[in-house]
Amino acid sequence: MPLVVIENHSLETKKINSVSNFSMDMQVLSSELIIAFILLCVFLYMLGCLEREEMGCTSSRPKRYSIKGKCKSKSKRRSLIPEVAVFVPALRVPLPVDLIHPLRGLVSRDVLDKLSTLRGHLVKLSAEDDLLNVSRISQIRQALEEYLPVLLGLTNKEKGLDALVHFKWKNLEDDEEFSVACAWYEVLSVVHAMAMLSLLEANSMLLPRETSDGSERKVSEDSKKDVVDLLLKASGCLEYCVHHILVQIPIQVRKNLPSNLQQGMLEAISIQTLAQGVEMQLGLASESDKATLSVKRRLACELVAYFSQAHYILSGCDTSDSSYGKKLISFIKWKFLEAKAAAYYYHGLVIDKGNEPSCHISAVCCLCTADDLLNEGKRVCLSFCLATPVTRVPAPWGVMKHLHKKIPDVAYKRSQMYAYLFEQDKNATLQSLPDLPEFQLSLRPEPYELPNADPLWESEDCGPQIQSLKDHLEDEDDHES
Repeated sequence: MPLVVIENHSLETKKINSVSNFSMDMQVLSSELIIAFILLCVFLYMLGCLEREEMGCTSSRPKRYSIKGKCKSKSKRRSLIPEVAVFVPALRVPLPVDLIHPLRGLVSRDVLDKLSTLRGHLVKLSAEDDLLNVSRISQIRQALEEYLPVLLGLTNKEKGLDALVHFKWKNLEDDEEFSVACAWYEVLSVVHAMAMLSLLEANSMLLPRETSDGSERKVSEDSKKDVVDLLLKASGCLEYCVHHILVQIPIQVRKNLPSNLQQGMLEAISIQTLAQGVEMQLGLASESDKATLSVKRRLACELVAYFSQAHYILSGCDTSDSSYGKKLISFIKWKFLEAKAAAYYYHGLVIDKGNEPSCHISAVCCLCTADDLLNEGKRVCLSFCLATPVTRVPAPWGVMKHLHKKIPDVAYKRSQMYAYLFEQDKNATLQSLPDLPEFQLSLRPEPYELPNADPLWESEDCGPQIQSLKDHLEDEDDHES
């Protein structure tokens, strides 16, 4: 009998063990299923983003944008999730407005026809689906430049035409329309659009593209210099908007302008644009054998200052109703961390040229800090890419393509090389992070000036006109058609 009891007990133990093992296997399987479910949800979310293409940042492709030159094979198509090199806020496009009724009889027929024709052409170009096409950007820019001199005639206070036409524009980020009877608002929208087109073109020039043999196209040095020119032009347009156009708009109208036309936002984007110009210059310096460490350090420190200014101004702006405003904050944080990592890296190399032990210890502190900032920048970059509108994680380019490899390597080697100095400095009296040097900011926006009003406004026939009943009825028929 005792043997039977022992055998039964052994059987019960085996059953318990088998049930326990089965339970553990089920727990592992459940964990794997949960992970698979989460990955599936992420995939479906990203797929939904692609289908909806709700992209507010115009570096992205909203649903009104088309992508030309698609490959025949689906497997060879590039991802529709866009990549950002130069941050471009949402574009604003003009909508049709009635120019005939408000201005009939107050200006000449020639002026009215030219104004209507040029604005209608601009509206038609902006309504096309391929706004990301470089040739389309050039066409819209030319249309804006041709339209602006004729438009400026309406801003003449002596003529009293400023508040007669309700000009209407739409934000492509959220399709929000804004209309106001103010010619200076139209001028502001036109110059702002010029700046955004320059940023859009700069971004397109820096994005990697596949060549016929499947390899990535490298951005030439001349193209990088062209990008710097475009950035300076955009910054100049935005600066002019702040100091010379906004002040012409009545205060009450100015308060109700869309968030991306408010003074703080315009200033922040103008400085951020300058910062990216310095970033391009630092990239060119890192590729040049003639550029010294001191020059690279100066550019990196200037870059930190520019992004710091942009973040300070943007922090005072209301971005609660704008997804691209929140994304711009993440972009500036990411770029600020990268710039500071570069500044501490070059500062450490410059300090390390000294012969004193304190120089070597300070250099290691700078290099290790640069490594920490670089890692933090990678995390913020991921947050930026996941923020609405979703963008692809960009491959390191420019100076960061070089520093992503150099900073961790140099920081590790110098730490090993000077480890004995840290052991000797037991009280850590020398182990403090030195401050970055401050330099006067050298990059300035390219000055922008409004063109002169179209000479047609100065002709004798541009004033108020008396129409016959026949001409009046013909105008009515033309407008209705």
